[in-house]
Amino acid sequence: MLLEPGNEKPATRKREARNENMKPVSRYDDDERRLASGSPSKTPAATALPAMPAVPTLMSSMRILVVEDEAGLANSLVAGLKEECYAVDHSADGQSAEFLAETNDYDLIVLDVMIPKMDGFQVCRVLRAREIKTPILMLTALDTTADKVKGLDSGADDYLTKPFSFEEFLARVRALLRRGPTLMVTVLEYAGIRMDLVGHTASRGGSVLDLTPKEYGLLEFFMRNPERVLSRAQLAEHVWDQYFDPLTNVIDVSVSHLRKKVEAGGSSRVLHSVRGMGYILSDRPR
Repeated sequence: MLLEPGNEKPATRKREARNENMKPVSRYDDDERRLASGSPSKTPAATALPAMPAVPTLMSSMRILVVEDEAGLANSLVAGLKEECYAVDHSADGQSAEFLAETNDYDLIVLDVMIPKMDGFQVCRVLRAREIKTPILMLTALDTTADKVKGLDSGADDYLTKPFSFEEFLARVRALLRRGPTLMVTVLEYAGIRMDLVGHTASRGGSVLDLTPKEYGLLEFFMRNPERVLSRAQLAEHVWDQYFDPLTNVIDVSVSHLRKKVEAGGSSRVLHSVRGMGYILSDRPR
């Protein structure tokens, strides 16, 4: 399936989240509404999951900025990336993209060339001139060799021409994240919890954890930073997007739901509240 204006159909693993016309819908929105209303989550019975090898964990955020002015394509890219458990911000023009890139710490910028106010080539040159080294994936319908050379010479790390398949887009995203300032591992393990970042599965003690996309992203950030107190501001920055409302208790409710799933069946407490500071993932008694 190709992605282009008027035909935005990302082939993700959660196609059931979209209607027959493939209108982009993300489970994040449902999660946020449910959490804000205080409705409890349901945790299905655990099932066995084969053991996976451990890989050392590294602190990381997985936050992506998508700069695309074509609404249909932008919605599809944002929804598809969120379904892959990335935190995603969106900008529709070059000026706001420049502002967001300078004020937020992104792991990747997906940058369309033909955008209003400042084109993608200009945005790329400005960011590189200001020593912003975030990997940049350029998207454009301009497919001549000269255009590709111009994009790469402007400071882009990769160049993808439209139309493109969502599978190829995701593969390029993963490749650029591996080149980023932090190593992208494929498996995380701590205190009997294992996360397969490619298969998007999580388990504890061999039993599958049925997590929402937001809970999965939250657990991943904790798993990348074990034994480290994480403030609510850090959780909001790395797991939620630019539209997060800091006046709600969504973070506390999300952590509470995640804790119940991780510690179900009599498993030991690993997610702890630290009064006045935030939360910590630790297998040490507190």
